[in-house]
Amino acid sequence: MIHATFFRNADSQISAFKLTGHADSGDYGHDIVCAAVSVLSISTVNGLQRVAQLDLDVDSNDTEGGYLRVTLLPTNDSTREDRGQTLLQSFEDGLHDVAANYSDYITMTQVSN
Repeated sequence: MIHATFFRNADSQISAFKLTGHADSGDYGHDIVCAAVSVLSISTVNGLQRVAQLDLDVDSNDTEGGYLRVTLLPTNDSTREDRGQTLLQSFEDGLHDVAANYSDYITMTQVSN
């Protein structure tokens, strides 16, 4: 099962997210839940870096997969922060949709910092 955790700061903004585990909803290469979560997370990281131009701390297990933690580093640029929050909220919404349809394979948690 994939566990998605979203970390929120005192202003309720997403400051980080963590994905752990494997969906195991299908054979390797045919796991649609894994594919959906992978596409959403990779697109979000790319968007945070390229579109919002935010600095990130990214930790992942490239060998075995099943682990990704992304933390936004502090910035004083409110425009970049707003772009980043829009991308992160879209990511969270996308994962909620996946979890609503495939609740046996993904859970979501919110943590306040």
